[in-house]
Amino acid sequence: MIPKFEAGYEHLKVTALAGGVGGAKLLVGLDKVLQPGQLTAIVNTGDDFSHFGLHISPDLDSVCYALAGLADPMHGWGRKDESWQVLEELRRIGAPDWFALGDRDLAWHLERQRLLSEGKSLTEATAHFCEIFGIQSRVLPMCDEPAPTLIKTKEGEWLGFQDYFVRLRCQPEIAEIALLGNKEISTSELVIQALKDADLIVLAPSNPWVSIDPILALEGVESILQEKTVISVSPIIQGSALKGPAAKMFSDLGIHPSSEAVRQHYEDFLDGFIFDDLDVKDAEKWQASAIINEACQTIMKTDEDKTALAKAVISLGARILQGR
Repeated sequence: MIPKFEAGYEHLKVTALAGGVGGAKLLVGLDKVLQPGQLTAIVNTGDDFSHFGLHISPDLDSVCYALAGLADPMHGWGRKDESWQVLEELRRIGAPDWFALGDRDLAWHLERQRLLSEGKSLTEATAHFCEIFGIQSRVLPMCDEPAPTLIKTKEGEWLGFQDYFVRLRCQPEIAEIALLGNKEISTSELVIQALKDADLIVLAPSNPWVSIDPILALEGVESILQEKTVISVSPIIQGSALKGPAAKMFSDLGIHPSSEAVRQHYEDFLDGFIFDDLDVKDAEKWQASAIINEACQTIMKTDEDKTALAKAVISLGARILQGR
């Protein structure tokens, strides 16, 4: 049983690492629970790619749409009340249609590309959109330069992440994941400062391999986490991911997918770990660790679920900070 959310916890300064639908949902909860301005989201951009000459940032968009209350509630990605006239016309004329962009979503991409072409950074373009849509929490891309996640299949072919994830629907078996385009990349000073200033760092229930690891791979990030209080939420429940290929990636890489596997993935710097109630019996068999484990409902179907999980995360982090 997780203790109640105590007065004062909402004033903690929290920096969350996130990507994808699960990460965006927890960020909504954290945004609702914390005082305005106390949350910074550092968002994976390893999924970014160019499509029809436009810079597409799927994880950034999922996070911003969610925080602005604009996300499609059915899919978790894309815009609610979307229309698809441009996509329908692209299909009519035989253009590539494997990556579906709705009309409202396309407007976002067009404006982002215009800002980038004028010399704005991805960080500046993201801040511009957050201001327009009244997002009070700060959203930072993990870096401003291209840092693509690449997938090597068991057949030896290298794929861009969106080719693997969307075009091929995660079907190829993975042999290797290359982060940051196999380059050494530094993040922005804003990201470094957000990590250093945080009372608590949260790893959202995002895919460890392709949503969180790209952020951790940036120069200087993991060394800061070694000195901070870090809480993670498992995206794996009963050996499966609610959304996306996280469980399949563990299996392809020779690791049995489980909440414990997620905990072990981060164990070098993790202080606290939250997993779903459904895995309580499995947790009794986990290897002993100094990491503090707590179970609660982590499936976020409603705003109330998102808020409850956010409170559980902050409560655990606050108690660790207080030495309980």
